Amino acid sequence: MKVKYTHLAAAAVLFCLSCSSTNSSKHAIDALPATALQPYGRHTLNLAQNLELISSAVHFGYTFEGNESRIFASIPNGNGHNYLQYELDGVYQKRIRVSGDSADPIVIKAPTGGKHTVWVYKATEAHTGPIAIEKVTGKNVSAIKKPAAPVIEFIGNSITCGAAADPSEVPCGTGEYHDQHNALMAYGPRVAAAVGANYIVSCVSGIGAYRNWNSDGPAMPQVYEKIDFQDNNPQHWNFGTYTPQVVSIALGTNDFSQGDGKRERLPFDSTRFINEYVKFVQLVKSKYPQARIALLSSPMVNGNNRLTLQNALTEVKAQIDARYPADKPVALHFFQPMQASGCTGHPSVEEHDVLAQELVPFFNQLLQPGM
Repeated sequence: MKVKYTHLAAAAVLFCLSCSSTNSSKHAIDALPATALQPYGRHTLNLAQNLELISSAVHFGYTFEGNESRIFASIPNGNGHNYLQYELDGVYQKRIRVSGDSADPIVIKAPTGGKHTVWVYKATEAHTGPIAIEKVTGKNVSAIKKPAAPVIEFIGNSITCGAAADPSEVPCGTGEYHDQHNALMAYGPRVAAAVGANYIVSCVSGIGAYRNWNSDGPAMPQVYEKIDFQDNNPQHWNFGTYTPQVVSIALGTNDFSQGDGKRERLPFDSTRFINEYVKFVQLVKSKYPQARIALLSSPMVNGNNRLTLQNALTEVKAQIDARYPADKPVALHFFQPMQASGCTGHPSVEEHDVLAQELVPFFNQLLQPGM
């Protein structure tokens, strides 16, 4: 009997160990593959089935339990770096440097246990290069999607990108150009948050309507359809992915630029600017026939050029409204003059807040039913 009891006890011990193993596996660290994420903004899945974040402020969300989760991110340039930024439980945290020579995951730490929500954003613009997400790990990690809401697409240049806005970690005049990018704190995402909208940011630093900061092109009309706004990329963006209710276009700053002073620069050509801008608005309308078009001026264009830009945008509106009499009229907003204090004369993070506050009533009105 004693021997029999020993065998039964051993069996019981093995059974309990099995139970313990099963229970622990339920609470093991889970892996969420990139294919399960639900990004918002320009993105693609590469051949390795990693999620490539392309456009400024493209973002994805997930939840996890406990104190820690990990994001496995990489960039194609082994000698370069890029930036993500994130919110934890609705509170903005910081930018995160992604180095090409590091295989270490990004660790997201929560101050308490329980369930947490994370939103991860690309802090830099498309021309900085993609950031590839392989997977996210954590206890009971699960992907979430953006709640249904009206969509605003913000098209523009470096201002729209949030470029040169944040020298908090890398001072102005040092590091690489994208070291001061902060896409999430640019006026577009701020406006969208304030009016309860989702958003897409389609921007390129230095780009214009008919010419760029220091070149004759390719300008926004030539690269808008390309997934990463690169003229030589054969891959086009699928415009059926989102249906914006409002498309905001803010071009003109770089058309007025004098460039670097070394390359020959002809005087600003109002006629060409208007013609190319009208063609671009028509291109946008072909992608989003039901969207309301809003044209913004530039807080960085002042003096006589400010009036010239406003007159040109007014003419663009007149021509589009005449060509599309059945559509909602083009909306205009002219920024108040600003002496920007960010890097290279761009609006700072704080000044983007000023721009956003100025724009909120304008976009609120555009999102009203029937407007």
